[in-house]
Amino acid sequence: MIAVLSAGIAPAIALMAFFYLRKHYSEPLTLIVKTFIFGALLVFPLMFLQYAFKTELYLGPLFHAYIVSGMTEEFFKWFIFMYVVYQHTEFDTHYDGIIYAVSISLGFASLENIMYLLSHGIEYALTRAIFPVSSHALFGVMMGYHFGIAKIIKRRRTWNIFLALCLPFFLHGTYNYILQTNNEYWPFILVPFMIFLWAVGLYRVRVASKEIQSDAYNQEITVK
Repeated sequence: MIAVLSAGIAPAIALMAFFYLRKHYSEPLTLIVKTFIFGALLVFPLMFLQYAFKTELYLGPLFHAYIVSGMTEEFFKWFIFMYVVYQHTEFDTHYDGIIYAVSISLGFASLENIMYLLSHGIEYALTRAIFPVSSHALFGVMMGYHFGIAKIIKRRRTWNIFLALCLPFFLHGTYNYILQTNNEYWPFILVPFMIFLWAVGLYRVRVASKEIQSDAYNQEITVK
């Protein structure tokens, strides 16, 4: 049991540390833990909702991948961000959007991962870490990047809040659709897709990090 719990949560901790430590100053851990827990709690209502859709209204892999999985999961993450983080005083840099959106996503991915490993076995831990857990983190990067533009840079605010939902939803749905429709050859399609996600995600992390450096530099000049 302890081994499964450790294997289930370790990838999320590693990924959270990776994104968190890229900042040049620390964000309050209390809010990060809070958003992580909120993300984890989403698992239970979403499990019930997705089970109901699958058993009562299954309309094929396209509907299930994009609407039942992609839309429902990303909408509730988006809603948690809007309700808990968006107006919070600690959300005061572009990169903060990425930190908190990744935290929500990894909270969800951690509990989902633990439950999967308890049901199917710890031998799936590595595959789950590489694909589902890291993909959730990258969907969080996409969401947080656009929330950061909307809140801090204030450029096309409504459009970027819309993108903060729709871009992760589309990418999440595509990820699930690949798995559901390519049972035998999914690695040959999913691996390039994951490389694409990492490339775009790390680019957006660098862009948001530069905003931090610019803000810090401007503050230093102002003080002097």
